[in-house]
Amino acid sequence: MNGILYIVATPIGNLEDITLRALRILKEVDVIAAEDTRHTRKLLSRYGISKKLISYWGAREKARSEAVIARLKEGQDVALVTDSGTPGISDPGEVVIREAIAEGLNVIAVPGPSAIIAALSISGITAREFVYPGFLPPKHNMRVKMLEELRLEHRTIVFYEAPHRLLDSLSDIYDVFGDRYCAVCHELTKLNEEVLRGRLSVLIGELQQKVIAGEYVLVLEGKAVEGITVEDAIPEVWGLMKKGLRRKEAARMISQQYGLSQKALYDKSLKQEERDEA
Repeated sequence: MNGILYIVATPIGNLEDITLRALRILKEVDVIAAEDTRHTRKLLSRYGISKKLISYWGAREKARSEAVIARLKEGQDVALVTDSGTPGISDPGEVVIREAIAEGLNVIAVPGPSAIIAALSISGITAREFVYPGFLPPKHNMRVKMLEELRLEHRTIVFYEAPHRLLDSLSDIYDVFGDRYCAVCHELTKLNEEVLRGRLSVLIGELQQKVIAGEYVLVLEGKAVEGITVEDAIPEVWGLMKKGLRRKEAARMISQQYGLSQKALYDKSLKQEERDEA
């Protein structure tokens, strides 16, 4: 009989933020596959759990996943954990999860702490709809390219960012998005937790006066829907077409998203394309 792969969420800072179910699973499984065994051992020690640990280091995820799959096929139950949060969400885990599913193995979520949800909940920005592109690209050109693709997004946007790129990224966001309202969430659930809220221009000035270290989650308000014109939305029509959609279908989807005329989007995108090719 095959074992079960448990995807276990762990604290994002405060070690008290772990569910009773997660603790039970960590005690009961045969082995724990950890992003960093040294980090996970501290968590286990805090709760008096003694369990075999194997490395699931992200840089060697393919090879590590094969070892995990082999254990599952031997009938061992495995808990997959990362240093914080949920495996596979901007952390190692996606490879072994996909391989386990492909092999017909049982994969069970043990949900818990999430920096994304924590940041949204205290941002003061609507969380009714949001998008999460993950970490911003480290290089300026690629970062601006991603931001341009999100410029007209009307839903709230959540990013992760490293401390050494924070100011550069906020400056790029300001240049592309304008002076939007933003929440900069720092070291969530930890003793030095801090949340700065306000317009990007103000936040950048405040952060320039601070020592920037630790982990950051950025919550950015989306573009007001009523401010989007047909001309603004044409790049989104083209973006969907590049992904393989026909112009009619792309225009329909964007028209529904922003409440714009499908015919106007279709005609305008076609005319601009013909003009650019002339």
